Amino acid sequence: MRKLTKKLAALALGVVTVASLTACGGSSKGITIAVPNDTTNEARALLLLEENGYIKLKDGAGITATVADISENPYDITFKEVEAAQVPNVLKDVDYAIINSNYAIDAGLNPTADALTMEGSSSAYSNILAVKEGNEDTDKIKALKAALESQAVADYITEEYDGAVVSTVDNPTDGFDASVDYDTLAGTTITVAASPAPHADILKVAKDILAEKDITLDIMEFTDYVQPNNVVDSGEVDANYFQHKPYLDDFNEQNGTHIVSVAAIHVEPMGLYGGKQTSLDAITK
Repeated sequence: MRKLTKKLAALALGVVTVASLTACGGSSKGITIAVPNDTTNEARALLLLEENGYIKLKDGAGITATVADISENPYDITFKEVEAAQVPNVLKDVDYAIINSNYAIDAGLNPTADALTMEGSSSAYSNILAVKEGNEDTDKIKALKAALESQAVADYITEEYDGAVVSTVDNPTDGFDASVDYDTLAGTTITVAASPAPHADILKVAKDILAEKDITLDIMEFTDYVQPNNVVDSGEVDANYFQHKPYLDDFNEQNGTHIVSVAAIHVEPMGLYGGKQTSLDAITK
């Protein structure tokens, strides 16, 4: 699998600037769209544009597609590849931006109200609870998994996010796993790395469930997609909750890490948001 070089957004005097890449056939006079620059999320963004008829990708381009895989760009779109967490920050400087729902929510956007179009709620991109390989069946992880797969968490997701985040747990539980020795776990701490929203907020519901068994859930917030996997692979943190499996699979391959998914909790449909433009009409004019 081709390794994608990330172009990280630079912060200078509080203003985010990014390197831009013009897709085949594009020019500075065309519409500019910012997309995440990590492998699988950039592909999701491009597939969303293809589904709406704005571009066409090469045959066979899938979940690792980049702008280099665009075969037709009839509307002269220029693409800015930006680190996913920074895409909301450049929205005001581009015509449109495709943003992961977690970062949209964290930036004060309402995906169901503000997105001009969204991808479907594909379970292929369910956000997962992930751990270092070999730790899947420990009581700590099974207790955390049960809490996240609870009806309380599913209800919170439905009520709090109104479709911007969708639970993918088919059979929610009461929050506890009968095979776990909760008495032995009492007084212990489980550490989990997460994106601020919605992951850290969802984990607070799980934290309350675990507290009923005198287990502390330490939620460690990260604003990037790299360190949460690094600290789990190193053993510094028990688990993380921020990514989907296609991203994890690519991360493992590129970095030699050994992290596995133990549960799929929710999906965040990616959305196309207006920056300088307020409707999709400008793309085709």
